[in-house]
Amino acid sequence: MTPVIDDTHDPARRSWVESANRPGCDFPIQNLPLGVYCGIEDVSVRIGVAIGDFVVDAGLPGGSLNAYFALPATQRRDLRKALVKKLEAGSRPCELVPQSECSTWLPAVVGDYTDFYASIHHATNVGKLFRPDNPLLPNYKHVPIAYHGRASSLIENGVPVRRPNGQLAEGKFGPTRELDYEVEVGAFLGPGNALGEPIPVARAREQVVGVCLVNDWSARDVQRWEYQPLGPFLAKNFATSVSPWVVTAEALAPFWVDAPAHDVPVLPYLQEAGSGALDITVEVWLRTKALAEPHRLSRGQFKEMYWTFGQMIAHHTSNGCRVRPGDLIASGTVSGPEKENRGCLLELTSKGAEPVRLPDGETRTFLEDGDEVILTGYCQRPGFARIGFGACRGAVLPAVVG
Repeated sequence: MTPVIDDTHDPARRSWVESANRPGCDFPIQNLPLGVYCGIEDVSVRIGVAIGDFVVDAGLPGGSLNAYFALPATQRRDLRKALVKKLEAGSRPCELVPQSECSTWLPAVVGDYTDFYASIHHATNVGKLFRPDNPLLPNYKHVPIAYHGRASSLIENGVPVRRPNGQLAEGKFGPTRELDYEVEVGAFLGPGNALGEPIPVARAREQVVGVCLVNDWSARDVQRWEYQPLGPFLAKNFATSVSPWVVTAEALAPFWVDAPAHDVPVLPYLQEAGSGALDITVEVWLRTKALAEPHRLSRGQFKEMYWTFGQMIAHHTSNGCRVRPGDLIASGTVSGPEKENRGCLLELTSKGAEPVRLPDGETRTFLEDGDEVILTGYCQRPGFARIGFGACRGAVLPAVVG
């Protein structure tokens, strides 16, 4: 699949929505991400387009993007062109709703959610904490590792996260003392495949209809105790935050780049030609009860992931597993080679041994009650408009004890 770059990506294009023309705006007219929203007065749930600081009704039926994810690429491109025409400078203005006066919802009814482990930097950093002499397991460079998540625990942007209880490493039950975040990039899939029919890697990227930010909240002490031999369970399935605005595959067309070279040959069904990586910068910010302004904890590059979305999808369906419109896959923690690139506190603090120091003198090894984690992301390339992802927010509430 060759991404289609056309006049909708022209950086000179302007909107009659003035805030969309502001330098550094996440949602210029070249972006037009889709989401599900309602206003304060009109509480009907609708599909909208983020433009500048506002939302415009996209004119699509229903209260989820599942039907949109099922459309062929040609129809999605036609819709994009129609929205650009509607919002470009010189067109007749239509009704705008300030984003500050909107509630947003999960973009889709997610039937299945799969979380990958695609960053070799993350896998190596974490592996060194537990297996210093053998950080990467033998299969890592041969197969995209993943586990099936819990779709019922996917939550909307801004919904607080209750500190979970669980069995701890000492064999006791109680609130996790090592609550963590994981900054990830998610892909909503469509139109899908029939059961028993693998999606070849050459066609796999066609299934990436839109991209979002994902925070896969994690209870590290619970995880250590439970994860062998079958992998994460209660340490992961209590909450996964999803950003509200889905940046479309069409908006991302200019930002596909070459993936890092593999030093171990992969099997033919995973050999991907062309530019398979997406050049997305992701950042993690932390606001505490005492810290009025959020502090940036890390910045990572999604293009450095060892496995691409195409390879993830090809492997996911290689046994004939069915994917359906609105299914969500996530990349796993986005980390890089330097400490400032590490996408979770487990890595940043070396399992709690090196606390993070905040500007007001506070320190963190893991998250405390009242902390708010904010994920942001953007694509940037000379000759094209900056494309933002908005924010994925979640604050920590105390555990239910009793």
